Amino acid sequence: MTKVDGRAARWAGQQERRRAEFVDAALAAIAEHGPDVSTEQIAERAGVARTRLYRHFADAADLQRAIAERAAELVTAELAPLWHPSGSPHEMITTVISTHLRWLTEHEPLHRYLARAVPATTDVRGTIARHLSGLFSGYLTAFGLDPAPADTIAFGLVGYVESATTRWLDHPGALSLAQLTDQLTGTIWAMLDHTLKAGGVELDPDRPLPLPDEI
Repeated sequence: MTKVDGRAARWAGQQERRRAEFVDAALAAIAEHGPDVSTEQIAERAGVARTRLYRHFADAADLQRAIAERAAELVTAELAPLWHPSGSPHEMITTVISTHLRWLTEHEPLHRYLARAVPATTDVRGTIARHLSGLFSGYLTAFGLDPAPADTIAFGLVGYVESATTRWLDHPGALSLAQLTDQLTGTIWAMLDHTLKAGGVELDPDRPLPLPDEI
């Protein structure tokens, strides 16, 4: 039996806790200083010197990845109730879009920071897209259709919503949040409806839709 070094385990746990604390400090610094936040400002928020910060991260890219991973966790928690939706297709899409838009607008500095921290931002987009892909795949399978398009549709829709939202944030006033939500909902339904009709399935977007395992 391999003997576990208790001191090494405690040290590793302490390192992990410190990284988490620094990431939380980075999120607070981004909210305070905006997407152009500097490493010095993050370190100041954490109450340590910049050199101390980098004892826990290999470089700036490693810190960005950790921030993106934490942001993905926050998004997942916010959207968790939506992965088992109920109601009509229109209601389901509207709920997902409005919740996601609310998160993006409430965390605009973080959203902009991640958009610039490529490829770190893929953690957030990928998390949402993978959940949606699973949901779409379940419905396509339940309707007797090939679930293969689910992944492409999910990732495409997430990219579309984020791009449209970023444009809206850059040019406020053109549309209200409610108008943007309606516009995105209509476009997304049109894409999903096209995929379903291509397989011979027609749905009323305003009629309640059962969960995949109930179809």
